[in-house]
Amino acid sequence: MREVHMGVCGPHMGGHMLARKIMRTGYFLLTMETDYCQFVQRCPECQIHGDLIHVPSSELHALTSPWPFSIWGIDIIGKISSKSSSGHEFILIAIDYFTKWVEAASYTRLTSVGVASFIIKSHIIDRYGAPHELILDKGVQFRADVDTLLQRYGIHHHRSSTYRP
Repeated sequence: MREVHMGVCGPHMGGHMLARKIMRTGYFLLTMETDYCQFVQRCPECQIHGDLIHVPSSELHALTSPWPFSIWGIDIIGKISSKSSSGHEFILIAIDYFTKWVEAASYTRLTSVGVASFIIKSHIIDRYGAPHELILDKGVQFRADVDTLLQRYGIHHHRSSTYRP
């Protein structure tokens, strides 16, 4: 049993698979499957490298936009290690969920005032009108002024999870 499970060609298979493989070679015991499952549960390599997902998968919900420019997703790329010739280290990106249209701007420093200005003046509201929803992560740049702006224009705000490398 040990050789088949963790020998030279043993792939550290689970208890049920181990029992089937040994049965194919001609061995059989009544308690074979439960014994092998217990053996695999005590294997240190299987405990370290085994499948850690014990929660059943949940269904993903598709995010659909009813019309163009009604739902925008906004995020920041940066701090980029190699500055541009003008010293810009951040890129602010907005993507329309219906048309997949992208608006982007680069910045040397990014604050909530800069993000609010991007949303109102230069890229979204002045060009396409106030969107129905904005999807933002929980970044510090999306606090104070942006929250005030969203309330003033009656834009629904959804927060997505923040990327953590």
